[in-house]
Amino acid sequence: MLLQTIVSFVLMISVLVFIHELGHFIFAKRAGMLVREFAIGFGPKLFSRLKGETLYSIRVLPLGGYVQVAGQEPEMVDLKPGSPVLVERDDQGQVLRIRFLGPEHPPTSTSHPEDINDWAVSDLTKHLPSVRFTGSGKLLKLDMENELFILLEDEDGIEQHYSLHPQALIQMDENHTFQIAPKDRQYASKPPLQRALFVLAGPVFNLLLTMILLAGITLSIGIGTKVSVNDIVPDSPADEAGLKTGDIIRQVEGKNVKELNDVHYPLQEARGKQVSIQAERANQVFETRIQPEEVQGQYMIGIEMKQERRKATFSEAAVEGVNQTYHLTLFMFKALSQLVTGQMGLEGVAGPLGIADMTGKAAEAGWLNLVHLMALLSLNLGIINILPFPALDGGRLMFILVEVLRGRPLNPNKEGLVHFIGFALLMALIVLVTYQDILRVFFKE
Repeated sequence: MLLQTIVSFVLMISVLVFIHELGHFIFAKRAGMLVREFAIGFGPKLFSRLKGETLYSIRVLPLGGYVQVAGQEPEMVDLKPGSPVLVERDDQGQVLRIRFLGPEHPPTSTSHPEDINDWAVSDLTKHLPSVRFTGSGKLLKLDMENELFILLEDEDGIEQHYSLHPQALIQMDENHTFQIAPKDRQYASKPPLQRALFVLAGPVFNLLLTMILLAGITLSIGIGTKVSVNDIVPDSPADEAGLKTGDIIRQVEGKNVKELNDVHYPLQEARGKQVSIQAERANQVFETRIQPEEVQGQYMIGIEMKQERRKATFSEAAVEGVNQTYHLTLFMFKALSQLVTGQMGLEGVAGPLGIADMTGKAAEAGWLNLVHLMALLSLNLGIINILPFPALDGGRLMFILVEVLRGRPLNPNKEGLVHFIGFALLMALIVLVTYQDILRVFFKE
């Protein structure tokens, strides 16, 4: 049971994070940004592979991920004038790689590639032309963003000026090699619209995944046609309101009922307040009001419902996926507003531990329940990320909007500080919610 919970949780969260980051990745590449890394998880790397310009990695903590784009955060490179360097050039004379030489490799005019065969050769070189010339000297100036050149002083004291290949590599030591990022390939240099699309792509991909999963569930189990009362708990709110076994539930709060969730979600939204229910018995339609009662964090009226379905066509499933996603989105935004206004406490919020607990229970109940939970979490991930809070996608979108209104970009260092503070606050919130999860999962009455 524990192993099933862990495996299900890790796989599900990893898929959701992958889809989210895939949205960012695709739109970054379409905009011509240099994507340095596509990571699933945080912390030390478990697996990594360099392909093209991007490092693809899986990290220890599967609670998030990131697409590292050049220029999204300030990139600091300590390049000291006077440092001995070796430059490798192609047949056009462009510099392909700059190697900073340590004491064991003093700069001389006789340096050749075979002198440094023991250095780790990065896969990044695969997309570069072949090396035809090498040279060495002391670094005087290096422009990696605008004019793309390096100025050296050779052993005779003569200045040598070389242009850089747009994808040239800087090798600081045996373990640290990175590709330069010309200005036109950096996040900050792109028009606001392209940056906004890059930021929005992650949440939108989560939204699309939710629609696809819900449509898939509809194709599998069919489309709802009728919900009826299968059993009633004695002395429950439904019993006291006059509902009986066999009654067909037509409407809840004025909205038509075709699916079980058409009853469930309005009850949760009411949060203990009376709801109007229209039902049918023996071809007679009647209306009653019921006040749900809270049972283990859920609002219930004491009935067991029966769902009738028919086979859904592909188009019906697609429409149902969109329709359910729309109503779930409204429900989640309403829950968020209740959380912000204090109508709902943190006990109604689940953190990583709570989600893992729900995942284990869903996996035990069957794959349909697990897929449905995955759809809910995907939508949740998309909605949370679009909130205008620093460190979230919505926070970055707000900074883009402010830039457009001001007519000039903001200080990237100040923006980075705001996002750092936002990230710290989010981590503190996760710790608090996890504490609530521990109480709920391990110390529940």
